[in-house]
Amino acid sequence: MAADDIAQLVNGLSKTHLGDGELSYKGQGLKLDNAESVEDLVQEIEQSQDLKVLRLEGNTLGVDAARAISKALERKDQLQRCYWSDIFTGRLRSEIPLALKSLSSGLMIAGTHLTVLELSDNAFGPDGVKGIDQLLRSAACHTLRELRLNNCGMGIGGGKILAEALMECHRQSSLAGTPLRLRVFVAGRNRLENEGASALAKAFQMMGSLEEVHMPQNGINHAGVTALAAAMRLNPDLRVLNLNDNTFTKRGTLAMAQALGHLRNIQVINFGDCLVRCEGAIALAAVLKEGLPVLKELNLSFGEISEGAALVVAQALMDKTHMEKVDLNGNCLGEEGCEALRETMESQDKGDMLASLSDDEGEPGEEDDDDEGHDDEEEEEEDGGNGSNGCNGCDEEDFVEENGTERNEESPSKSQCPEEVFSFLDCPSAEKLLELGEMRTHLLLEVNILDPRKPVEVLLKVASLYSEEGMVKTTVLETFDMLLRKLLCGSALQAYTTLSTLLVFLGVLKGEEKRKKVPLAPGLLLCLEHAVQQDYLAKHHISLLHTILSKNPEALKSCNGSMDRFRSALEKRCLE
Repeated sequence: MAADDIAQLVNGLSKTHLGDGELSYKGQGLKLDNAESVEDLVQEIEQSQDLKVLRLEGNTLGVDAARAISKALERKDQLQRCYWSDIFTGRLRSEIPLALKSLSSGLMIAGTHLTVLELSDNAFGPDGVKGIDQLLRSAACHTLRELRLNNCGMGIGGGKILAEALMECHRQSSLAGTPLRLRVFVAGRNRLENEGASALAKAFQMMGSLEEVHMPQNGINHAGVTALAAAMRLNPDLRVLNLNDNTFTKRGTLAMAQALGHLRNIQVINFGDCLVRCEGAIALAAVLKEGLPVLKELNLSFGEISEGAALVVAQALMDKTHMEKVDLNGNCLGEEGCEALRETMESQDKGDMLASLSDDEGEPGEEDDDDEGHDDEEEEEEDGGNGSNGCNGCDEEDFVEENGTERNEESPSKSQCPEEVFSFLDCPSAEKLLELGEMRTHLLLEVNILDPRKPVEVLLKVASLYSEEGMVKTTVLETFDMLLRKLLCGSALQAYTTLSTLLVFLGVLKGEEKRKKVPLAPGLLLCLEHAVQQDYLAKHHISLLHTILSKNPEALKSCNGSMDRFRSALEKRCLE
């Protein structure tokens, strides 16, 4: 051994911590290439009678050094926690799997019962995951509680291998009578993308024991987010969910909001830089309104959220007594919007909880509105327009529910619907609506939170027929009431997604889907004027409508008379 290496090792050993079952070489920057270079480390491992924690972070291990350490670990059956992050700096990628397999072998031979395995900041890629595959499947990991693999470059392939290993571990541990109950999973910055995230979601569903999930910056979009949402729903003890810097968009956010509605223990939600956008923010506000009783931190920063939607979120925090921090920085509020948000938070004695708004992007301009919806152009082409007026046609194919979304039991299937209903939806007319009679109850074919547009389009078709002619007016208003009541009487999430979609059609809320601009029908505003006077619109429904409308009053100026009547009725309800 060279003199410099000996000096380095001696200096490192002087910093070694040994006690309470812990042996720590953390952060010593040792270059451990071979068996000779780890003689003293091996000796300390062998002499530790009750070794429970081994910390090797911040050193670099070669294959031969790993083999020597592994041999020493073969008799350490009490070892529970391995903190081995950043232990391969400067190593060839081909070396890392061999070193990991050696270390794993020692743990398995010893019959350890690991509770913590920390391997973050080791850029080992999919091959590195293969290096710990057998360990994760073995009895040594049946007791695993924390698995930390942040910044390891696993990729899609590594994510799939990891998922299979965890599922096999759960199967085998269940057969042994002690099912794997992983509590903390960390895998940020791993390029998992949709396939890797979806594979892991299956493992998460199987375990159902997660308390913390950290998967930021993984290139996951709405498909992967939706899969993760379905998995999170089945982990009732979840406390921390960090998916920062992935791409939710509206569809992913709606799925995640639906899952959050089932989680009563969650304390920290980090959806920053996830393109939650306006409709997604309002959906999350609905969940805040109705659930999440112990929430402490909410991060919706850099999500392209407008002033109105941000205010709806802030208003939903009113009863959150445990709230400590709300981050809405980097959105599209504008100066006046930032001030309005601060005032809203201060009015609830929560002003000190609001994070800085120094990076606000300002109000979206007309160019932004014109460019919106680039994520959903293909979907719009399939849908064939908004169908709010005239004979634009309606999609007669069954809506395929994503990821097992529950179907509203009261919503009849297509096969149960009379042909007259299809005829009306295909080309609405007052005469057809009158002829439907009791069949009007079939107009809402499906109610699905993940696709709120279709029922709203039915509302628009009915409202487009408004007339002052007695029988037509009565029938239109009765039908509009019946449909809207049904859409609002479910969960807050269903109600808020309905209202936000309606506001998008009105042009007062920035939507995600690209739509052809159609003239605003005064009949819709007159139907809404009638609706806001009915008891099925609760106070918080009225507040949502008023908040969004007050921030974009110019959108309804083409229908001044009906707009004034609607706004007057809305303000009257606000004062009640």
